[in-house]
Amino acid sequence: MTATSQPAFPQAALDWLAPAPEAWRDRPQPRALLLGRSVAPLAALLARRDTDLVACDTSRAGVRTLLNRAPAALPTVARPEGLPFAPMSFAVVHVHQSLHTLSAEALASIARVLAPGGHLAVSYTVRDDSVPWVRRLTAILRDVDPQAMSGAYGTESVDRLTTSPYYAEVSERSHRLWVPISRVDLLGMVARRFPDLDQDRLGRLMAQVGELYETSARVPEPLLLPYRVSCWRAAVDHSEFTSQLALPEDGVRIRL
Repeated sequence: MTATSQPAFPQAALDWLAPAPEAWRDRPQPRALLLGRSVAPLAALLARRDTDLVACDTSRAGVRTLLNRAPAALPTVARPEGLPFAPMSFAVVHVHQSLHTLSAEALASIARVLAPGGHLAVSYTVRDDSVPWVRRLTAILRDVDPQAMSGAYGTESVDRLTTSPYYAEVSERSHRLWVPISRVDLLGMVARRFPDLDQDRLGRLMAQVGELYETSARVPEPLLLPYRVSCWRAAVDHSEFTSQLALPEDGVRIRL
């Protein structure tokens, strides 16, 4: 179940994920690669910086989504496994909500285009279910569907970075987001979650959710839907690309 409007990406999270321009004084401008249309929430914020942006997606429609937020970005249609850029071209590569979709080949391709000292910036915005009223809502919805509000977000895929030979160090930081939601919007979210529920059961469910809202909100203030923005920076390690081939002492045997 998602909110009717996506929460804004927090500036503090972006400040931590993206390198400051002064950190790259040896370059005229730090370059950043926006990889995938799901990076769009970050694109507008990055476009305000003195940063050279490249918008990359596997489809033209995805690139257009990025350009809507960052019109000056260089558009590129490409697969992440075969990024068509010179080695060591970017200070940072941004991946938002989609690391779990990237293959090992894509992680290697990203490392190849990262400059020494650069990093892969990974972020996920997920609902924070630790807040009491959200836990109560979860219990109500699971009485109808045991799988309600239990979807996987993909954050577990970050573990692959710690075992990848292309990234030397992974650091993490989290940020909190609170998104106002009205009683009407909350009821609408629940109704959309159960479009095939019979009217009697839906009516009882709406009554339970309405009561939850009324007992949890501080009228006239709306309820605040909690989100957590989890961020990771994976420093690139190019040693795997530059290491020498160690031949066995007894030579190489080739069979024809």
